[in-house]
Amino acid sequence: MFTEFYFFLRRHGIKASTQEWMGLLEAVQRGLAHESMTGFYELCRCLLVKKESQFDLFDQCFAAYFKGAEAPVMLKDELSEWLKNAKLPRELTPEEKAALQALSLDELRQKFLERMAEQKDRHDGGNKWIGTGGSSAFGHSGTHPTGIRLGGEGRSKSATQVAEERRFRGLRSDLTLDTRQLTLALKSLRQLTRSDGPQELSLEDSIAATAKNAGDIELVWRFARKNTVKLLLLMDVGGSMTRHSQLCEQLFSAAHSLNHFKEFRCYAFHNCPYDELYDSHNPAQNVATLDVLKQIDSSWYLLVVGDAMMNPYELTAPGGAINYYQNNAEAGIVWLQRLRERLPRSAWLNPESPLAWRQTTSVQIIQKIFPAMFPLTLDGLRDAIASLKKA
Repeated sequence: MFTEFYFFLRRHGIKASTQEWMGLLEAVQRGLAHESMTGFYELCRCLLVKKESQFDLFDQCFAAYFKGAEAPVMLKDELSEWLKNAKLPRELTPEEKAALQALSLDELRQKFLERMAEQKDRHDGGNKWIGTGGSSAFGHSGTHPTGIRLGGEGRSKSATQVAEERRFRGLRSDLTLDTRQLTLALKSLRQLTRSDGPQELSLEDSIAATAKNAGDIELVWRFARKNTVKLLLLMDVGGSMTRHSQLCEQLFSAAHSLNHFKEFRCYAFHNCPYDELYDSHNPAQNVATLDVLKQIDSSWYLLVVGDAMMNPYELTAPGGAINYYQNNAEAGIVWLQRLRERLPRSAWLNPESPLAWRQTTSVQIIQKIFPAMFPLTLDGLRDAIASLKKA
């Protein structure tokens, strides 16, 4: 029974190793599960699940195996590809809308599994197969009174069940959670080099050496390692970014609270950084963008936060700044190019949905200069940091 459970977990994405599984069996034999299902559940989660973002997936698997609940459906890779670049839905006539059949949840699940097994190609605009822009009950960006949405974004708010995401997963890694988790993600942006100063006590190595000596204390000393990363953070404020202000405040707090950066600077702008930036500590104080560029070099990392949504003239035309009195002599795109050329190790975090990026001209213009654009989620921040470290 337990061996089957092990392979059941692995099939559904919980990649526990053989060593971890043997450790679980040994713990059960020693009575650490306290002869209860709850104790066994907690023991399994503790020993088999490596990431807190997989706790919810483990809960589904555990409930499905031991209580007969429905196991999570693993989508085929090619199905995810078929659902990208959604087609725009066509307008249905009243007769076509009336002909759509509302299905029960059990019927939806059964038909969904049948379509999963039978479908071989991408489909758009249809009424049967899993696809986009149609009246099928399965896919996204279409119309149906009930349905299972896969990927995309809810439009008519009528999906009975969402197969690709669960709305109440409190530990999903693709949702922005809190300052603590953002801080942990930013900490991965580091480059440690050995300091030439005096040696310092290494607690970890000292504990390990003491344990090897059967408790006889042995102190281990080593040269300090300092982080050499210098980070410039530019954040869009006001206007359409107002509704994302709490999220941006969390990111700023996370970055500002870190004391391991060799240097850290943060400035604000509105829509596009022109010839002036705003001091993050004193918004009333303007800082010349050229002065900032003179004080930094290509060894710095640049992280820009903004929705990149504005009138294209604000990017392409001199004097196009939304602030009438700013009267910028050079177009916003010129300043973006200067930033990118000065700081090639750069990434852009966008709080808006990636689906909206493809529909917004200004975002597409900026992506030509900052191709490394990521959603402002925990996963997006991690991807952005990985991109910075590879640059």
